[in-house]
This record gives sequence, C-alpha cells and structure tokens, in this order.
Amino acid sequence: MASILPPPEAAGSWDELRLQAAHRLVAANPEATYVGPVEEPLLAIPVLQVELNGDGSIRRIEALRLPSQAEDTTDLAIAALERAAPFGNVSHLPRPWRFVETFLFNDERRFKPRSLEPS
Repeated sequence: MASILPPPEAAGSWDELRLQAAHRLVAANPEATYVGPVEEPLLAIPVLQVELNGDGSIRRIEALRLPSQAEDTTDLAIAALERAAPFGNVSHLPRPWRFVETFLFNDERRFKPRSLEPS
C-alpha cells in the first residue's frame, strides 16, 4: 500500500536535502526498508544519482554503480525513489540540482539508504 507523505520542506543545503530524501525513502517504502544495523554481507549496493527539477520532482535517475548480483535491486531502488518524490523545492540551492544515494540491500531485498548510516 502506498504511503501518503506530507509535502517536503525546502532544504537549506544539499546535506539537508540528502538526509530529508533518505527519511522520505523510508517513509514512502516501509515494507521495502530497514533502519537497524546494516547486515553484512550485503546482497547488493546500487548507487543512483537523482537529478531534480527546481520544484524537487525527479528529472532523471542515473545508475552510477550497478550490482553484479541481484540486478533487480536497481529497479527496486528507482521505484522507491519515485514513490518518495518530490523532495522539496531546490531552486534556491546551487546547481546542479542532483544528489546521490547508495542503497544497502540485505538478503530480504530490503534497503537502507546509506545517508542514514552514521559516518
């Protein structure tokens, strides 16, 4: 069942936007995510670059790293991003209007956004 998310806040920086986007990913995809410790070894780690329009809607998604196994996880990550969008007005932030998220998939094909992992 799709989650209805509240409208996103306009982030004050790209770091804030990445963190807000990661929280929206989890909120929009509760059955497809986990938030506890990362389980090693991971099944797959797709890395996606999300290019945004000024209003925070998705303009384009590009895979920067494709997993060598569980290739379907890239499509799962793209669908999760589409469910979480829009990500808030970015027109006041410096261009280019894009961010990168790494998806940490476990064996159950559930992911945790890397942006939610402690540094």
